[in-house]
Amino acid sequence: MPPPMSNLDIIKAADAFPYEAQEPEAHTALTGTLYTVTGQAGQPLGYMLAPAVSKLLAVPEHIRGPVTVDEQRRTVHAFEQATEAARTQAVGAVMAHWRENRTFAALSGWRDELWPVYGTDREVLYSAERSGTGTLGVMRYGVHMTAYVPDSNASHGLRIWVPRRAANKSTYAGMLDNSVAGGLMTGEDPFECMVREADEEASLPEAVMRERCRFTGMVTYIYITDERSGGEAGQIYPETQWVYDIELPADVVPTPKDGEVAEFYLWTVEEVRQGLAAGAFKPNCALIMLDFFVRHRILTPENEPHYDEIVRRMHRKLSFPGPHQAAVASS
Repeated sequence: MPPPMSNLDIIKAADAFPYEAQEPEAHTALTGTLYTVTGQAGQPLGYMLAPAVSKLLAVPEHIRGPVTVDEQRRTVHAFEQATEAARTQAVGAVMAHWRENRTFAALSGWRDELWPVYGTDREVLYSAERSGTGTLGVMRYGVHMTAYVPDSNASHGLRIWVPRRAANKSTYAGMLDNSVAGGLMTGEDPFECMVREADEEASLPEAVMRERCRFTGMVTYIYITDERSGGEAGQIYPETQWVYDIELPADVVPTPKDGEVAEFYLWTVEEVRQGLAAGAFKPNCALIMLDFFVRHRILTPENEPHYDEIVRRMHRKLSFPGPHQAAVASS
């Protein structure tokens, strides 16, 4: 049995991409195997694995359009059609080609959901099938919510609703999750996405969500996939999550609805900590849980020696454009 994970271990599992200043050798070794995907103005959009670049070039040009690969700079420029609609169509055609030919395992989990790829901090460059965004290595956006119930008899005065992912989910099956979470589709408002997901995953009434759910900020990090992701290991996932809390009354009980959750547990902070230390949470959900602990003064500089690094890695500075940059600029 592996030793318990520390809070710093938990954060590093979610924010796994090495930092150039702190880990120069690891950073150089990893980035030397990657290609930077660029937008129309040459801005970086994400990191693509070398095999994915080869598979993109192997797609017939009449499907993918022009693709330029600069081996010296290790950059890939693709999907340069004149309009957002045309770029989205080209990306969709590539994804469909890959799916038909079973090129990437991740595309077997096709969702028919379009996720945005931003060319600037506010403008969508094109949209891509959810299950294929990891292949392109571009920014991914989602919403996460922690539901808790006041309990004067529990430590820190609360208990937390923790779901277990269904055993048949294509990604991170059977792992622990945040109370409600989901991906943000193109054009979707984060709070409205949160309301929708709360109904679909936990049967939480819309009226309760609109009255009680509170936005608490955003987290940013770069995850690297492993065999649990349902696709190719080693894909680079730069991610931004809009984070919410909701204090639920005792008579409002989350209940599985759409089959993505097997069951919910109402756990003490100590039970949640045990699950975190055991590595039982989906990695980015573990990061969100530690963010909750920080905001609720459960995790503090007085009881966590790596507090500053943990908080910093929850709010990683990313070079890719998107609404996370606009939020930083306005804060």
